[in-house]
Amino acid sequence: MKRLGYWPLLVLAGSALACAADQRPKILGIDHVVFYTTSAEANQHLYSGILGLAAGTPLEDGAVQHFVVGTQWVAYRPAGDPQTNNRLDHVALTTDDVGALRRYLEARGVKVGDPISVLKDGSRRFNVSDPEGHKIEFVERAKSQTPPAMNGDPVSRRIIHAGFTVRDRAAEDRFYRDILGFHLYWYGGMQPERTDWVAMQTPEGTDWLEYMLNVPAQPDLRITGVLNHFSLGVREMKQAQAKLESHGWTPHGNEHAQMGRDGKWQLNVFDPDLTRIELMEFKPAQKPCCSEFQGQHPQEP
Repeated sequence: MKRLGYWPLLVLAGSALACAADQRPKILGIDHVVFYTTSAEANQHLYSGILGLAAGTPLEDGAVQHFVVGTQWVAYRPAGDPQTNNRLDHVALTTDDVGALRRYLEARGVKVGDPISVLKDGSRRFNVSDPEGHKIEFVERAKSQTPPAMNGDPVSRRIIHAGFTVRDRAAEDRFYRDILGFHLYWYGGMQPERTDWVAMQTPEGTDWLEYMLNVPAQPDLRITGVLNHFSLGVREMKQAQAKLESHGWTPHGNEHAQMGRDGKWQLNVFDPDLTRIELMEFKPAQKPCCSEFQGQHPQEP
């Protein structure tokens, strides 16, 4: 009788695991982004002096700089090869259950990286590579996490998107849309007949990942820095620019306010390694080109 009673328990346990693997945990938005630097001192001046972001203690092994953006953050590692034309290390997304998400991805044939590990603030995380080889990290924030320091005079308190080079949109869509549940937010291009940018919004949030399409065969550091980027949300660009100027910044070269093709005001600044930091208004000021928005706009925290 004991043996007969054992098998139903195994069936129930197996069914529960299968059910858990079928249900995708929530993916809420961007947790952090990490890049490489060859000039930490100049980088410190940009982030703390010009952008006004508070510096914190790095949470990941190997990181030498950490800058607080509301409840999110940007970090830098030393560039192992100063000659490489790619300064992006990884983009991290927030989930409500990192263990269940790992099982969910494994059940769909996605190769997960190292076992779940813990950041210095108690957050749990694991990594995967998307079809283009971009390192994507999933983070479940610690329940008792201490609120980050909010000192300084930040130009923004919210990361709203991150972008990277994409050569095969269909392959990326199979991963982000079909498996992870991302949905289209907006798409457009420099010319009406061509799509250069595709914004894919997180399923349970308003942050997005941006496919940067039509990449040259051999992009140099300048081009890659424009494409592999992240964006800080601002409520009103004139106020944001005034704050930058009060911190010692002046418009010059490619660093100036302009109306984007999506109808939002934007302003690009570049770190010492030419990585683009895009300030962008949360909402459009005019009708976008190319397509209508298909998701909710992010909001000021």
